Amino acid sequence: MFEPKRRKYRKSFRGRMRGVATSGSSLAFGEFGLKAMGRAWLSSKQLEAGRRAITGTLKRGGKIWIRVFPDMPVTARAAGQRMGGGKGDIDRYVAVITPGKLIYEVAGVSEEAAVSALLKAGSKMPFKTKIVKRD
Repeated sequence: MFEPKRRKYRKSFRGRMRGVATSGSSLAFGEFGLKAMGRAWLSSKQLEAGRRAITGTLKRGGKIWIRVFPDMPVTARAAGQRMGGGKGDIDRYVAVITPGKLIYEVAGVSEEAAVSALLKAGSKMPFKTKIVKRD
């Protein structure tokens, strides 16, 4: 799974997901891309599931770029614990996704193959997505 090698601070605040993505909202590497239309935390497991869906559909052809990285730690406490005792241990890492952010980019394959692969990856995401194409 994806997680940072090291962080300045071990645990972080939850934060707010306001606004829309300005950086990382246009195609930079590939011919086709999967763009987020909603906002959510994208876990490293969901990101890996989408990557595997693309890789499998393209039969390991073409090139794939992952444009986001899960660098925010999410803590969790065990079920049935009483209040107090401090903040829980790190459970998973997530990427904060706002509308307009590109998740994946694909190049080196036909349009039909890329669209089919990105549709499968989009079904693994916790928000609505759309496929964008280079002009």
